[in-house]
Amino acid sequence: MHGVDLEVADHEFVVFVGPSGCGKSTLLRMIAGLEDITSGKIAIDGRVVNEFDPKDRDVAMVFQDYALYPHMTVFENMAFSLRYRGVAKAEIRRRVEHAARILDIDMLAARMPRQLSGGQRQRVAMGRAIVRDPKVFLFDEPLSNLDAKLRVQMRTEIKRLRERVATTTIYVTHDQVEAMTLADRIVILNHGRIEQIGTPEEVYDTPATVFVAGFIGAPPMNLLPAEGLPDHSTRHGVLVGVRPEHLVWHSGPGAPFLSGRATVVEPLGSDTLVSLDIAGTAVIARLAPRLVRKAGEQVALSADPANIHFFDQATGARL
Repeated sequence: MHGVDLEVADHEFVVFVGPSGCGKSTLLRMIAGLEDITSGKIAIDGRVVNEFDPKDRDVAMVFQDYALYPHMTVFENMAFSLRYRGVAKAEIRRRVEHAARILDIDMLAARMPRQLSGGQRQRVAMGRAIVRDPKVFLFDEPLSNLDAKLRVQMRTEIKRLRERVATTTIYVTHDQVEAMTLADRIVILNHGRIEQIGTPEEVYDTPATVFVAGFIGAPPMNLLPAEGLPDHSTRHGVLVGVRPEHLVWHSGPGAPFLSGRATVVEPLGSDTLVSLDIAGTAVIARLAPRLVRKAGEQVALSADPANIHFFDQATGARL
């Protein structure tokens, strides 16, 4: 990690996102106390916790692999940390039953982990965190082991959980859709450095670097050397960026922003992804359905100047 400087507000939901190996899980584990830091400080609720063991930091972590005890029932898994801390039996039951109701797993209390689906196991893991009533929830890619349909469902469940349990949360994912849909703010990491911090709207509308522009968005922003585009021949060293959904069918007077032959056409029902080759650079446009039906067709595209971005080709920084 290199010079990370970040403050998370009380009750804020912050998502660390980036490609594999960017440092997001390492940073989360540093906050949890599972990794040592060599400099700087970590403070939770105003208390510096650098020298505190994980159990004394008042955080609760939900892991990618759920980490449930296989020989314990759902109730026992959720109650374990409270029993370890000597909480009274009546209070344990109250907290576990409350968390189980919130997560809609109260009917599973007597089951063993092997009798649960992946989504149910993840709910139990979240319930185990909720019962502790920590100052911070830490989620380490909690949905990555689920299939696509269940991942969408659990994403919705986590959003609902936020409304019922207003706890400061830091959530790690490599999935930028998860980041965009869940976060109050997103922290985009690359090679151990923070590339940008902002709301989902800010990182989407005004990416700070070429890396962010290429990472956020599905498909990501198109980036082309300016000298290959009309009216930009003097802008050496500049990359021009435009998102696929901001390229529109050119039907008016004047020259199009881009033109070429379609190389790949992918109908998606509500829209169509069309790939073009522009002077050796692949460009993707998200167009209305049936405007382009097959590869080889000529395509002319316009773009609103307000939706065009410029980046320094050498540094990658936004201009």
